[in-house]
Amino acid sequence: MTTVAVSPKFQIVIPKDVRRELNIRAGQRVEVRVEGGRVVLQPELPMTALRGICAGIDTDVPNDPMGPTWPGGCDPAPEPFWVPRSERP
Repeated sequence: MTTVAVSPKFQIVIPKDVRRELNIRAGQRVEVRVEGGRVVLQPELPMTALRGICAGIDTDVPNDPMGPTWPGGCDPAPEPFWVPRSERP
């Protein structure tokens, strides 16, 4: 087990062997939380790391039907009150 000192500004240095094991790079964000009286550091992963986790999912989803008559769809827009009835189409 490696020990580290806390600086007067409450900063710590993550030891090199821990950085290698967690693949932590300079400037990378790390999640910090307390579990059972221990401090846990977990590197945040970029969104691109999620690519491919749902292999085999069906991505062929049809578009929603268009039009006001579609059940559950929007009601037709009300007629504008500022246009005289004689000028409405």
